[in-house]
Amino acid sequence: MPYRQTGQALSADLLAGATVAQALNRQLQARPIRLSHGDLRFVAQTELPAGEAYEAFIHRSACVPSRDNLHDLLNGLIWLHWPVLKTGLNAAHIEALRLSGGVQSRRGALRDALTVVDENAALLQAPAALCEALVARDWQRLFITLRPLWAQAQLHLIGHALLEKLMQPRKPICAHVLILPFDDAAMPPMDAALDSSRLAGKPFYPLPVLGVPGWWAGNEDENFYADTGVFRPKAQQQTG
Repeated sequence: MPYRQTGQALSADLLAGATVAQALNRQLQARPIRLSHGDLRFVAQTELPAGEAYEAFIHRSACVPSRDNLHDLLNGLIWLHWPVLKTGLNAAHIEALRLSGGVQSRRGALRDALTVVDENAALLQAPAALCEALVARDWQRLFITLRPLWAQAQLHLIGHALLEKLMQPRKPICAHVLILPFDDAAMPPMDAALDSSRLAGKPFYPLPVLGVPGWWAGNEDENFYADTGVFRPKAQQQTG
């Protein structure tokens, strides 16, 4: 996984007594991230002023409030690896807040979708046949018939809550997948991932991530995919 090296360094700092914010900031020393209001920093949750929205504080201060827990550690890990994506999500939240008159409780479809991306999304760039099988929830075709095509695909887990769930892997864990253009699988096009008009329509597809070839030893056996409690046909999902 692309997060392994950074994750191991963070773990070492935490075991040595660092807070989550301190461990994340140590990683920024070697690779600073410039935001519109300064260099990114991670701060204790207590630095978030009472009454100020989390996203608004990040936008204003370039500081990410972080509690000493796994959820916020993984959120910081995504910031370190995907700063353009996280900055874009933050900007989109701020715009959505502006359109709602600054009312934090007035969420709407776009803010809900942005939260899904932030918490549980994965980005998929793959040959058209794989994408079509995913959209159709044709699991046998996606994971068995077309299995060799996964060698050409790029699946990036970007939701920090998704990563947290996978710390205790279970077959039913699903990502909300955003399908991106396959023009250049080496670097996902962030414009497509952050297209607000598209996100408002919640263009997500469920993907049981432990079914991805090479991601879980158990899926080498085709019987892994016979579990219809997880790999349900699309028609059954719509009526279930």
